[in-house]
Amino acid sequence: MQAKAADWYRHGWTLDIKNQTWTQQTEQQVDFLVRTLKLRGDEKILDLACGYGRHALSFARRGFSVTGVDLTPAYIEDAKKTAAEQGLAATFLCADLRDVSFCGQFDVVLNLADGAIGYLETEEENLKIFDVIGRALRPGGKHFMDVCNAEHAELFFPKRWWEAGESSLAFAQFEWDSTARRMLFGGVELQFGQPVTAPDIPFGDPTRLYSVAELRQILAKRGLQIVDTYSDYDGHPASEKQMQLMVYSVKNRADAP
Repeated sequence: MQAKAADWYRHGWTLDIKNQTWTQQTEQQVDFLVRTLKLRGDEKILDLACGYGRHALSFARRGFSVTGVDLTPAYIEDAKKTAAEQGLAATFLCADLRDVSFCGQFDVVLNLADGAIGYLETEEENLKIFDVIGRALRPGGKHFMDVCNAEHAELFFPKRWWEAGESSLAFAQFEWDSTARRMLFGGVELQFGQPVTAPDIPFGDPTRLYSVAELRQILAKRGLQIVDTYSDYDGHPASEKQMQLMVYSVKNRADAP
């Protein structure tokens, strides 16, 4: 695969994503977050790179006050429409994550399904998302991120991966640029009951991946300490043998905004 242009994250997002297999575990994932973060139900939640709001809307249905931010207008319009139709306490903003200026307003900040972590053009730009996380949280606030694991990429990429959903088969291809520490990811959805040909994926999304050690240092500089790490939404421990990396951290109470 060849890497897409550096601003790839600004383009190509459509509501067709609703039909992809990995969106079908949303409720299970929110169940895990409520349980793992020991949420009471009265927390204010910020969902960064929220997409069409699948997690944010699920939290809102459970009574949480939620704000979602995403760069893609179609996603935010769809999320607002769903929230209005269902009478949910959810606010959605169409913005670049680097442009939001929340300060000590949230009990929980989420970066799920990558949450745009590592998507930006340079090391410096990628770190700005962590700045947003640190600023937005109240002292004692909780952060949860769900990304791919750099340690796994170093050991096991290139690789291919399949997952069967309710109506399609997801095929993904992963490659690794060890110098830039960026993953190239490309994927297609193969619909059941339709003729298919061998997948051709010439271009991949270049995404900066991080190890637990890197994230520990990055978060600590912003006043957050890692509480635990996981490899899936069943709560198994993080491991270099698993591609998924989920990190739960808490903002130090001494770091008042």
